[in-house]
Amino acid sequence: MTEKWERLVESLARGDGWTTASELAARLGVTPRTIRNYATRANADGTIIESGPNGYRLDRAAWAARRASPRRSTSPAARTVRIIRSLIDAEEGLDVHEEAEALHVSDSTFEADLTRVRERLQGTGLALTRHGSRVTLRGPETARRRLLGALFREESSRGMVEIDTLRDAFPRVDGFREALVAGLAETGYAPNEYGLNDVLLHIAIALDRVSADHPLGPTMPAPAAAPEPDRGPLAELLARLVAEHFGTAIASADLAHLTRLLETRAATRTRDAAESDAAGGTASPSAPLVRRIVASASSAYLIDLDDDDFIDRLALHVDNLVARASESSFSRNPLTSSIKAAYPLIYELAVYIAGELARTEDIGMNDDEIAYIAMHVGAFLDRRRSRGEVVRLAVSVPAYHDVHTTFAARVRSAVDDEVVVIEHGDGTDAHDVDVVVAVVPPSSPVGRLIVVPPFPSEADLERIRVEVENVRRARRRARLATSLAGYIAPELFVRGLRGLDRDAAIRMLGDRMIAAGVIDRTYVDGALERERLSSTAFTEYLAVPHAMTMTARRTAIAIAVDEVPIDWGGSPVNVVALIAFAESGRGEFQEIFDQFVETFSERENVQRLVDGATDYPGLLAELARLMEPHAT
Repeated sequence: MTEKWERLVESLARGDGWTTASELAARLGVTPRTIRNYATRANADGTIIESGPNGYRLDRAAWAARRASPRRSTSPAARTVRIIRSLIDAEEGLDVHEEAEALHVSDSTFEADLTRVRERLQGTGLALTRHGSRVTLRGPETARRRLLGALFREESSRGMVEIDTLRDAFPRVDGFREALVAGLAETGYAPNEYGLNDVLLHIAIALDRVSADHPLGPTMPAPAAAPEPDRGPLAELLARLVAEHFGTAIASADLAHLTRLLETRAATRTRDAAESDAAGGTASPSAPLVRRIVASASSAYLIDLDDDDFIDRLALHVDNLVARASESSFSRNPLTSSIKAAYPLIYELAVYIAGELARTEDIGMNDDEIAYIAMHVGAFLDRRRSRGEVVRLAVSVPAYHDVHTTFAARVRSAVDDEVVVIEHGDGTDAHDVDVVVAVVPPSSPVGRLIVVPPFPSEADLERIRVEVENVRRARRRARLATSLAGYIAPELFVRGLRGLDRDAAIRMLGDRMIAAGVIDRTYVDGALERERLSSTAFTEYLAVPHAMTMTARRTAIAIAVDEVPIDWGGSPVNVVALIAFAESGRGEFQEIFDQFVETFSERENVQRLVDGATDYPGLLAELARLMEPHAT
């Protein structure tokens, strides 16, 4: 139900700076003139999209103010939400003429709104029936609640004014949330606060529906003599908190449903509590399976994941994941896109683990669930990680009392253990170091120089940390560019993707690799299978399809570039790189895969490649640019 101009707002909201009209047009699949029209429509009620020589950007303060405005939107999308909400509440249906009058629109406009309602109801298990001027919503209570939740999430993510109308219809759960988190900890559960919001939404909707006499299950009260069913600790916690905070009780069917949601989406048994429950046994019945899958992933990617605590925690998560998947009720993860873009190798490990779980347990899997697995993997690896990039940093401070030693000590405390800080006067040549931090600029030029006062502020220290990371990034890019130049043969470069969909692009590049003797057809089929698990568009503009087995005869990359993006599972992609690794290249996979995504996740680098790689020599020239020492 998104208005066309809202797509422009959503696109601008994903970035912080200016974006050119041509880039936005490519992203949305329209012309620059259409972008101008979208901006004009968005600014009809006050400027929220700024325009200038550098393109467009979102005025976040103005957008937030508009979202907070009490004015009710009269857009078709907003009316559609209100009509659906009214239909859900009206058991006897609505009269179209009365509703048109209440919404201050003509009968023909209301009929058009009903067409939008019917479109929105597709696949929900609900349908409109009509008798004369009266329309009624038909379908089960569970479907009505799912639709209410979906509307809330859609409007919330788009920041529409109508969200206030929806929110006001449900009970406030602010204090309830804090009490629930505390109660979970006391009961031996670790809360998943990323999934908790979704559960709280279901609770609010349930309370709203129950108060309107629309509970789940039969509406007849149980006989007075009927015993209360046994309830576990989560059900007891929910029942108690609902009574304390909302002064009401919910029937057993609703309580069981909400408890199931909480247990599978937002509450995982802690390792200590699970081991206590097991009375000396394994914390989770999934632990042996998870251990086998993790061992296989470790072998495939040459990354050591053998740790009892990590496996037990992941197994407890898998218990809930399998329960959710068996009901096709997956948990949403707001960090999915950022995890894919920032930690591609960790996400790839999670895809491998998820794929094996899906195959073994015969369950489905989506990107959000894969991202939760990636969070477990990433948290474990972060505790053991080493940057592996020693940077030599010289501090040049004139000696005066203890100013120079204090200065050096502050710099040491501000950087990580793999930065070697060399003090002035030890005979080290400035050309033997990576970064020089000086109070007085040196007389001879140095490659990377940061001039700071003798008593550096936190902002000065942050500049030093950023420059250290720039050194590391430049090294990684240089290694990547050298590797890519060797792996991309002239016959593996293609200029042009238009007219191809995702599978066709993989097959086209796969055919090039087969003709070059790098892979066989089985590898291409494996890349298509990997794509079905989770899109390999790790960022906008870039897709890196590959199989999950390293069966190539030699390591190689086939790359296609086009200034007009193609759709890759919902992401506009300008660069497609089919990567094939030989068994002997597993060690290379880790760095090349991660750094390829990191480097070409930056729009500037993608744009340079798109503009410059018009032929194979142009591709090599752009790769050589990445090797420049100060390329950041």
